[in-house]
Amino acid sequence: MASPAQVPPARSRRSFAGPFVLIVLGIFFLLGNIGVLHWFTLGHWFARYWPLLIILWGVIKLLEYQQAQREGTRAPGIGAGGVFLLIVLIVAGLSATQASRVNWGEIRDQIDIGDGDFELFGHSYSYDDQLQQSFPAGSSLRVNSTRGAVNVKPSEDGQIHVAIHKRINAESQSDADKFNAAAKAQITLNDGLVTVSANSEGAGNHSITVNLDVSVPRKASIVVSTRHGDVNVAGRDGDVDIAGQHGDISATDINGKVSLNLGHSSARVSQIAGDVSVQGGGGDITVEGIQGAMRLSGEFDSIKFAKIGGEVTFKSARTDMEFSRLNGDLDMDSGDLRASDLIGPFRLITRSKDIRMNDVSGDVRLQDENGAIELHMSKLGSMQVDNRKGDIRVYVPDKANFQVDARARGGEVQSDFSELKVSNADDQGIATGTIGTGGPRLVLNNEHGTIDIRKGSSLAELPAPPRSPKLPKTPPKLPEPTEN
Repeated sequence: MASPAQVPPARSRRSFAGPFVLIVLGIFFLLGNIGVLHWFTLGHWFARYWPLLIILWGVIKLLEYQQAQREGTRAPGIGAGGVFLLIVLIVAGLSATQASRVNWGEIRDQIDIGDGDFELFGHSYSYDDQLQQSFPAGSSLRVNSTRGAVNVKPSEDGQIHVAIHKRINAESQSDADKFNAAAKAQITLNDGLVTVSANSEGAGNHSITVNLDVSVPRKASIVVSTRHGDVNVAGRDGDVDIAGQHGDISATDINGKVSLNLGHSSARVSQIAGDVSVQGGGGDITVEGIQGAMRLSGEFDSIKFAKIGGEVTFKSARTDMEFSRLNGDLDMDSGDLRASDLIGPFRLITRSKDIRMNDVSGDVRLQDENGAIELHMSKLGSMQVDNRKGDIRVYVPDKANFQVDARARGGEVQSDFSELKVSNADDQGIATGTIGTGGPRLVLNNEHGTIDIRKGSSLAELPAPPRSPKLPKTPPKLPEPTEN
């Protein structure tokens, strides 16, 4: 008896879920390439709505399963390619969602990237504008800017003039025009305070830089607040107060007081009739030509002072310094301090610095460790120097009268003055005695280092540099090149 013919198993159809998702993604990328949709918009949509692609995938798989049940066939599976596409879609979607929640503007400010330095998408468009109105007598000025440079200078009349230079990053000219209209700079007057607002955030989360050139009567006091951008204030009879987070700050030719609050900024201050105060942190600080006092506090890469007529104080995490006046200059960084023509009383507590000071007059109180100390005194006052793991060398005027009490534990004491009783034994050096008729007391203490007490005249002059040999009028003949 013939056996019935065997029916071959029904073959499953191929799934359309993967191709459908690829088609949807391809359509969106095509719209981006031909400019119908902007890449920023596409990225925003994908970061927010990418789970819809997985939902569509699941709906298609459900419909395919129901169709297979009606036809009595096997429903198509996902397959290795589908699994890989799902993994890529999920990873890309989660990454895009997290990236959309990051404040990229703040990160760009922290690493100090300019608008023109990093433009993934879009183009840069420039706009110029002008604002002008009367400036009430006796009023003060405040300038608020989020991103962009601020320059303040004297005006020739009794008005305020604001020149606005705007740079906008956008996908198209029409978008840039829209952002420009939403981010208009403004001048407002309220109870003796004139406020200039750059309004760079008026267009929302878009890259807009607004540079302001402000001309205002010289007598007006100035307050400037910026988040990212250089600030330059010059020619003022009133006080100047600047808060800058990222950028170079400059204040010059000011007859009032100057106050700076810095974060990640460098500053240069010069020709100031009043006091100067700088606090915060940042890069290089240069201050010169100050008639008043100078107060500096914070962490900075380097400090340069010159010609400061009033008291100087500086405080940081590892340095506390103050003195009465600076006729010369002072240069300090993380490992060195150099100064000349400094008027005491001088007090310095620090560590890990090599210190060299010339033409110092007045009392000295100095404490250091892990660094060498060299003092050249032009006029002696009382002195207390304590050091550890570094040498101490003091130069005093040849005919000065003073008393000495010097002790070097783990080192020796050397002196140019025969009147001093010097003993170097038992891993300790001691020098005591009175020079001349006595006078200021020099107390020098050192651990694991030497102490030198020298006459100012003992400084050997540096030898003159050797003269350069005279060149012959006719250059010598060069040898012919040879092969190797």
